[in-house]
Amino acid sequence: MKNAETPVIKLVLYGAMSSLGSALMAESLRRQHEVIAILDDLTALAPRPGLRTKGGSLFEADEVQRSVAGCSAVICLLDASGLPGSPIPGRVADPLAQVQATDALVEGLQAAGIRRLVLVGNFAVLDNPPAHTSLPHHTAEEILDTLRSSPLDWTLVNAPRAAAGLGIEHFNQVGDSLEPGLAESLRRLHGVAVGINDELHLNLHLREHVEFVGIHESG
Repeated sequence: MKNAETPVIKLVLYGAMSSLGSALMAESLRRQHEVIAILDDLTALAPRPGLRTKGGSLFEADEVQRSVAGCSAVICLLDASGLPGSPIPGRVADPLAQVQATDALVEGLQAAGIRRLVLVGNFAVLDNPPAHTSLPHHTAEEILDTLRSSPLDWTLVNAPRAAAGLGIEHFNQVGDSLEPGLAESLRRLHGVAVGINDELHLNLHLREHVEFVGIHESG
């Protein structure tokens, strides 16, 4: 049962099937938010209170508009594999497709009247000194320029390192690693999920590029 004093965020999530997506779903549901995962396969996630699935390509603005209608905020994990409508099913979208997805998000959110966007990807290449990432610097700059020229309240977040294959059940009791060797990844991803959820509540980094450090990490 929801606490009547708890502000509920109706959150749309692209990239829900990734490890960070699982951490975000677990943390958002823990805070009693409503989570809508946008998927190609609507049966890919087991039913849970507060969680539902919808379809709609991330790469077409009109489909984004329909998918996000009525929500409070959108989180998109650009570096997740198998994003809905991806031109490369089951794989991480190439840099050009990530630009296309960002354009569709910005246009679709504006059409739907939604301002809040958290975009997560390999944006450490924008840092000083830059990190080596799979996203070329000029592509990251193009994505950032698209956000800056939009009226959206966006936050650009560096994607954390992650172990593959972590599901939402791994984050239900994040204090205890369910499998040997996963404790560090669980803490890191949980920390980033907490940071993103806090940002949606506090709005401390609007129109900024940030990195959320996982729990027990430094630097």
